Amino acid sequence: MSERRAAIILGGDTPIGLSVVRELGQQGVPVHLVGKSPLSISARSRWVRGFTIRPPGPLIDWLPGLALELAASAIFAISEATLIELSTLAPILGGARVLTPRQPMLGIVLDKMTILARARAIGIDVPDNWQPEALDDFTAKAAAMRYPVVAKWRDPNVSRPLLDAACLPFHKAEYVGDADALLALLERHRPIGLWPMVQGYCPGHGLGQMLYMEDGKATLRFQHRRLHEWPPEGGVSTFCTAEPLSLHRAQMARSEALLASIGWEGPAMVEYRYDPATGSYVLMEINGRFWGSMPLAHASGADFAWEAYRRRILGERSDAPQPRVGVRARYMLPETRRLFRVLFGRKAIADPYYKARPLRDLVSYLLGFLDPRMRYFVFSIVDPGPFLRDMLSGLIKLASMGKRLIGR
Repeated sequence: MSERRAAIILGGDTPIGLSVVRELGQQGVPVHLVGKSPLSISARSRWVRGFTIRPPGPLIDWLPGLALELAASAIFAISEATLIELSTLAPILGGARVLTPRQPMLGIVLDKMTILARARAIGIDVPDNWQPEALDDFTAKAAAMRYPVVAKWRDPNVSRPLLDAACLPFHKAEYVGDADALLALLERHRPIGLWPMVQGYCPGHGLGQMLYMEDGKATLRFQHRRLHEWPPEGGVSTFCTAEPLSLHRAQMARSEALLASIGWEGPAMVEYRYDPATGSYVLMEINGRFWGSMPLAHASGADFAWEAYRRRILGERSDAPQPRVGVRARYMLPETRRLFRVLFGRKAIADPYYKARPLRDLVSYLLGFLDPRMRYFVFSIVDPGPFLRDMLSGLIKLASMGKRLIGR
């Protein structure tokens, strides 16, 4: 067996980082976690050998030194902000290889308009899009749109700081039902001189195709269907199921071609809106980072962080094992919030085409605990520490809320 030296993981405060910890740890890779707080759920994993609170300042000021101290072989990152910072640094820091996407590929996938244009050029369907600019005739453009539409930011990393400075809210997606509502939304953002792109509404459900790319070819493939999201009309995946690779094969080939066309190396998820009624696949975005449904991929045997480590650090070239099919996974806290929204707060669901099925969802939620196919984003019988830490944090938050409500 080749020597498996330490891997540094930047960010372990979410189930995504926890999945990376578990993937590597179960393969015998010593994991050193860098997080915001020792209360991070991943810090309690049995596979974490060491923990460092993230120092202030740029990565280049402290990360090479940490890598040298640990004799680390690899560096992984979870958050988009950290990926962006790493993408401009040297590919080897303190003797450790940076296993995160590089520029300019990362910049391409973060810019939604650019990636949609590239997808259209190779024959992938994309939504109707309009990126408002200051000199556009907003009234005429709004009158010509087919409603409803969805407003999304082209690059949240650019827009969020401007919105914060102007005390304007950041919305991942806003559903707009008519021209007057769209004009009001555009006028709201005039003070920052930047507007979200306006995208045609696409029916169907979320389909994520995940690939590990090397030299223009996929060495590992996995796909999942989103069953539930928080908020219910679209957002974070809270309940998802593994789809057999025998399904959507032609679209998987297009996803691979799209990633190859931009020279992508490493893991990525190509996300579509799939409408079973018409058989159409409409590209939503590419996640050029580890994605929210990583726990499902790991539970299914599709280990993307391990694929990166074994190929780029150990030099292995053997085929990755085929993922298991039929596995399901739930992210329980937001899945529970979703259920309460469907049961008691349906007026707050923004999508006018969303069909709430409260009784079915309640029964499904309860029966899920008896489903042998079910796995969980945080809970694991062989690694219970993160779940216990998550529950403790939840109880502390509830106690704090209770004190505020009674005026203490």
